[in-house]
Amino acid sequence: MTTGPIWQPLVEELARWQWAGRKAEFWLRDDDAVDPTPALDRLLELTGEFAVPVTLAVIPAQTDGKLVVRLDEAPHAAVAIHGWAHRNHAPEDQKKQELGAHRPRDAVLDDLARGLSHVTGLHGTRAVPMLVPPWNRIDAGLVPDLGSIGFAALSVYGPPKPASLAVINSNVDIMDWHGTRGCRDHGLLVQAIIAQLQHADDGSEPVGVLTHHLVHDESAWLFLERLFAVTAQAEACAWLPIRTLIGRSAATAIPRKV
Repeated sequence: MTTGPIWQPLVEELARWQWAGRKAEFWLRDDDAVDPTPALDRLLELTGEFAVPVTLAVIPAQTDGKLVVRLDEAPHAAVAIHGWAHRNHAPEDQKKQELGAHRPRDAVLDDLARGLSHVTGLHGTRAVPMLVPPWNRIDAGLVPDLGSIGFAALSVYGPPKPASLAVINSNVDIMDWHGTRGCRDHGLLVQAIIAQLQHADDGSEPVGVLTHHLVHDESAWLFLERLFAVTAQAEACAWLPIRTLIGRSAATAIPRKV
């Protein structure tokens, strides 16, 4: 497909990586999966067409075997744990948070342990022991205990901070949450991806693209299709499965709080 001049800077950036003998790494996280839907079908078909591994952050309290059956047809999809019920417990004057200090610490950890058990029981080896906090927020005091209840990784948004478990963050969100609530401007997204590539010149921080299939407009789907097409044509580009990133990041995790 023709991607147009907006994408030429990324094409050129990936060419520079190839000339340097380096591999530009990407990974894809999609939040709020619960049930099979036409939007999820579209995401799985698009990522399957371009052989892009996708990590679905699934809300444990709201999902059941229907999603299992659908994902049996999508071997390129992995499942992470998206909190427990995606329920806000913060006061109205604070940012939304399910995993904050607004409830007893043991209650929050019990919810997370239950969520991990439920999703793993449903999905088996498709499930990865990675926590994706709703709204990308978690009380830092909870992080040191995540390993003790079975989690091997944490994924929020933004630059990763040292922690006692692997931290694999998303860093390019395609949605304009504070404006149109549709897809962000494609040109700005391309610039954000290039900036992330240039920041991660040692290969330690892949481009983590964040999507929310249930609220995508046509512009969001078009952006993903063009991104996948551009990266598919670049020899110096790889979309990595989450297990690869967890294994690699776990080796560098140190006992400090996020």
